[in-house]
Order: sequence, then structure tokens, then C-alpha cells
Amino acid sequence: MHKTIAEHPTLADKFNQDEERVNWHDETLWWVRAKRDKAAHTLPEWEDLRNLASQIKHNVLSNLSEYLIQFEENALKNGIQVHWAADAQEHNAIVKSILQKHGVTQIVKSKSMLTEECHLNDYLQEEGVEVIDTDLGERIVQLAQEPPSHIVLPCIHKKKEEIGELFHLHLGTPAGNADPQFLTEAARLHLREKFLTRKIALTGVNFAVAETGEFVVCTNEGNADMGAHLADVHIACMGIEKLIPLRQHLGVFLRLLTRSATGQPITTYSSHFKKPRPDQEMHIVLVDNGRSRQLGRKDFRNSLKCIRCGACMNTCPVYRRSGGHSYHNAIAGPIGSILAPNLDMKDYADLPFASTLCGSCSNVCPVKIDIHDQLYKWRQVLVKEGHAPAAKKAAMQGMAFTFSHPAFYRMAGKTGKWFMKTTPFMVNNNFNPWYKQRDMPEPPKESFHDWYKKNRKENGHG
Repeated sequence: MHKTIAEHPTLADKFNQDEERVNWHDETLWWVRAKRDKAAHTLPEWEDLRNLASQIKHNVLSNLSEYLIQFEENALKNGIQVHWAADAQEHNAIVKSILQKHGVTQIVKSKSMLTEECHLNDYLQEEGVEVIDTDLGERIVQLAQEPPSHIVLPCIHKKKEEIGELFHLHLGTPAGNADPQFLTEAARLHLREKFLTRKIALTGVNFAVAETGEFVVCTNEGNADMGAHLADVHIACMGIEKLIPLRQHLGVFLRLLTRSATGQPITTYSSHFKKPRPDQEMHIVLVDNGRSRQLGRKDFRNSLKCIRCGACMNTCPVYRRSGGHSYHNAIAGPIGSILAPNLDMKDYADLPFASTLCGSCSNVCPVKIDIHDQLYKWRQVLVKEGHAPAAKKAAMQGMAFTFSHPAFYRMAGKTGKWFMKTTPFMVNNNFNPWYKQRDMPEPPKESFHDWYKKNRKENGHG
């Protein structure tokens, strides 16, 4: 049974009602994209790093079962308790069982897109557990009772004045104070008490090393370290594709990750967790949740190379002007649009169509995922599986017939040109989606076909 979900065009239209917000959302993300370009250009070996990272990930995906077993063996030797989850439900149940074992009803959590994918916060809240997100951006959207709109910049859609109002309501800051430095300090004081009093901390995982059984968490705020080091129990949750074979491979991925994400040379904190402290318990939950199915799809397996940098979002003209929430999925933007249909084709059939197929996403991807090609291929799969809207399917069939019959194509062109010249109101109206945002072009004086025939005759080729 499928839930009713508003589709991308509807949600994007809602976002676009605030033109000022759309403009600075677009400009801010393009500024981040420009920072990425400058950072990349400082490394002469940038393209070599991208190629190497892509090849390493290809090796991981081709030998995933062996690397998972190797990682588990080494993690167990290190004293980490390893759990396996086939899907989101199993993942959430495992986390709940650990909390119940320790009698804990309050935890701190650093950024984890996997837990967003599994809807862990909502699940634990229903079970009576208080979850405090400690990443500043994540905490802001949590207070607003919204999901993150970007995997690196969770509250990029929020104005500072809105954040000030949220903090006034929930943290008691002075009304009307929207100074970013003041609000950051207020959040720091608010979260410090949470860190000191919570016995269990949950983190995501950026990379897990099969060779050593360790995992690496990258943050700019140090909140993952604060939570994990002060807690009696550390739970780390990761998708099974996060593996890399050797520790030395971190030298490739850490150089690519943050330059691609924010234009920084490296994250402020790249923290290695190999074994628990003598008085600490450490768990890692390895989650499939459709990844094995995606691995078996020849055209789409490369999407599992993703290192969650968000570069494709920052460059995508559709994402920048429609907002992350329009994708109604934990992971938005181009990469989310090729991952989501794997989870549920029916619910996410609209997302591969939320793209111009310009290829900018593929151009900036640090692990060289062919994102725009996969978007195109997903469209074909979804139409064949019967998940395209009836109107779109009929329109495409009509276009296919028109393009495959030259005489009908020329007649349709002449008819359209006649309507645009003599009865422009037939195309310049609100029933035409193109006209809602743009002026229709002037009808051409002659078609390319007519121009070509005439010029061939004039040049003696008739």
C-alpha cells in the first residue's frame, strides 16, 4: 500500500512562490559550487584523484561481500559489536534494542543520512525516546519539525530571521535577534548540557576500512566526537556501500570529499573510531535497505559509489531553484533522484524527470558517477514499468509518432506556426506550463526544412 505523496512539480511550485527565497537559495548554492571549482583547481592531480576514487569504489562494489566479511572480522577483533540490518525496520529495531538494554530514553545524534533514510527519529519518538540532533543545521530543522533539505547544508532553505524566531521559541533567545554568531553560541550552550547528560550517542559513518575494522566520521563542528567521547555507548550506523579496502585509500577520499562539498581542503574533524574505550560499548549497524538490489541493477549500480558530498545538488539548476523538500526523499537532488526509485518506483517515479539532463552533476561528482545517464535510464525503466503519469505517457507517444512520420511532422509544424501567428492566445495562456514562466518565442518565418531545401537549390545541390 503506497502513501500519497505530493510530486516534485507541485512541491517545487510551492517553493517558488517565495521568489526572494528562491533567488538567494540559487545564488548561495552556486557560490558553494564556485568554491568547489576553486578548491579543485588548486590540485593538478584532481582528475587523477577522481579516477582513482571511482576505480576503488568499483573494486569495492565488485567484491562487496568479501570486504564486508573482512570488515566484520576486524571490527569484532577490535571489540566492536557488529549488527546486520536487511532494511530500515531492522535497523530501527536494532537501535531500539540497544537503548532498551541500557534503559535509555534520551540520546544525542550527529548527522547521519542513513538514519534519515530509515526515519529513525520518528520511530524512536513514537517509542518514547528523545533524540537530539547535535549538528547545528540538523538541530535547526529538527526544531522546525522539518527534514533536512540538503545532505551537507541541512537548513540551507532557512533565512537567519526564521532561525532567530525558532531559537526564541525553543531556546529562549531574545526576540528579533538573528545574528548568526549569537545564535551559534546559543546553540552551543543548549547542546553542551545534552552532551554531558546523555549516555548513548549515535553517529553516521563516512568511510569504513575493511583492512582495519575502523570507521571514520567527518564533521566541521566536532559534535560527533563530543557525543561519542562522552557517551558510555557509541552506536554507528552505515550503509554497506561505505566500505573502502585500505586505510591508505582515505588519502584519496578525504581530499575529494570536502573540496567537493564546501570547497574546504579537508573537514575540520576527520575522526577515526577503531575500538571502544575500556569503559565504553561500541556498536556498528551495517544496513542494506535496497543496496543489494541496486547493486544488481547493471545500469544503476554505480550510484552506490556516492560519498554524500552534495556537489551534484550545488550545481543542479533544478535543485537550486526548487529546494530540497520538493524531492520528498531523505536524499534530494540528482543523486537522490537515482537512488529513490530503487526504494520505491511508484512513490518516486517523478524524481528522475526533475532534471534537464544537462550533465553538470556528472561533471562535478568526485567519484565520477554517471548521474545524468542514470536519470535518463530510470525514465525509460519507469515508463516501461507503467509508473509514468497517463498524460505524460500519451504526450510522449504523440511526440514519438510525430517525429517518426516526416510528413505529419512538417504538417504539425506549419499548423503550430499558424496558430502562433493568427491566434496567439491559443498558446499564450495558463494551460501552457511554458508560458507561466516565460514569453513564447516569435514564430519563425520559415522552418529549417524549408530553409535547407531553398539553400540547397540556390547552391546548385537541388
